[in-house]
Amino acid sequence: MSTTEHKLDREGVIAALAAFTFWGLVPVYYKGLQAVDSWEVLAHRVIWSVPALLVFLAIRDGWTFWRNLRLPLKTIGWLVLSGLTISLNWLVFVWAVANDHVLDTSLGYFGTPVINVVLGYVFLKERLPALQMVAVFVAAAGTVFLAWYLGRPPWIAITLAISFGIYGLLRKRLDVGPMLGLLWETALMFLPALAYLLWLASQSSHQFLRLSVSVDLLLLGSGLATISPLIWFNMAAQKLPLSILGFFQYIAPSMSFLLAVYLFGEKFTAGHAVAFGSIWLALGLVSIEPFNRARRRLRSQVS
Repeated sequence: MSTTEHKLDREGVIAALAAFTFWGLVPVYYKGLQAVDSWEVLAHRVIWSVPALLVFLAIRDGWTFWRNLRLPLKTIGWLVLSGLTISLNWLVFVWAVANDHVLDTSLGYFGTPVINVVLGYVFLKERLPALQMVAVFVAAAGTVFLAWYLGRPPWIAITLAISFGIYGLLRKRLDVGPMLGLLWETALMFLPALAYLLWLASQSSHQFLRLSVSVDLLLLGSGLATISPLIWFNMAAQKLPLSILGFFQYIAPSMSFLLAVYLFGEKFTAGHAVAFGSIWLALGLVSIEPFNRARRRLRSQVS
């Protein structure tokens, strides 16, 4: 392998670590917005993401940016649906963090790869090997046990996993770059979000500019907090094979898990232990084939 290839791999690893570490620590960011209603946080996140994305894409793509903005009407219609799906995911995540359910968010994002396997089998007719089938049943069994233990389904984890899985499925079927697609998704949600904030202001129910400077800065920075890890992730995706990049995704929910238990003091019950153990076992089963592919790729590069 050439020196340049080594350099690209190293840059890809750094970008991947930056992206997933940021996502793992992001509950700390939204804990700072605990006093703000989750709907208002979501509206600010949508609104401030639009100018941040516009600046980034204009710098990255130059004059071709305006030409790239033109999309078929059918594609825009699908982006409305994906925008609603990711908005639901953001809303549930922000609410969960504000209401001391970070552990549930970790469980949800750990479960997303298993949901992806199911969605791929159902909608994309992808092959489901025996090990992956076993993984789906193991993860489902752990979730059912947690629901029985708690006396209620873990709705937060289920909603986050399914909504993010469906979002990935929708975007997989669209020939739109991730950053351009996110710009369209947030731009399509911009007017409803702005109208909601104006309505809050008319009712004197808004928290922006009323609580503290730190809260205001966190709301203003929510756009950058949204797109920064996506920029790093896309850098990593360009420089690393997806089979290798996929293993970095477990960094974020692992960090959220540690934050929930050791920083935020959330209760880790026996039901959670069984559920997380089942999900981790399922992830191990799902990851065997990609791990073998990644190992073969690395061996071929070294040789």
